[in-house]
Amino acid sequence: MRNYEIAMVLHPDLEIDLATTLEKIEAVFTKYGAKITKKDNWGKRKLAYQLKKQDWGIYVFYNLEVEPTKINKLNQVLLITEEVMRYLIVSLENIRYITTPSKTPQVKAKENDKKPELIKSEGSE
Repeated sequence: MRNYEIAMVLHPDLEIDLATTLEKIEAVFTKYGAKITKKDNWGKRKLAYQLKKQDWGIYVFYNLEVEPTKINKLNQVLLITEEVMRYLIVSLENIRYITTPSKTPQVKAKENDKKPELIKSEGSE
C-alpha cells in the first residue's frame, strides 16, 4: 500500500448537497480497496480561470492508502465522474525534498592541467 493525495475541484452547484457527492466518491475509493486517511474540504473558492464555463469550484482533498495497481482504475473513474471538474493524483512517497547547497568549495580540474582549480561558491569570497 502506498500513500496518495487526490485533489479535486467539484462543480459549484453541488454546494447545496455536497455530502451525497462526497459519499459517492468515497464509495468509489473503498470499492477499489483504498483506505481514506484524511479528508479536507476547503469549500467553494474562486478559480484562477474558468473550468467548464464555471468561475467557482469546491476544493476537496483526500489522503489515501491504496495499492499502486488500483490508481489507474481510480483515475479512469474520476475522469468520467460528472461532478468532478478537475482532479490531480499525487504519490506522497515519491516526493524528494530540496536541500540547500553546501558551503564547501568544489574542485574542478582543468583539461590540460594536472593541478585542480578551486571554484568559489556563491556568497563566499
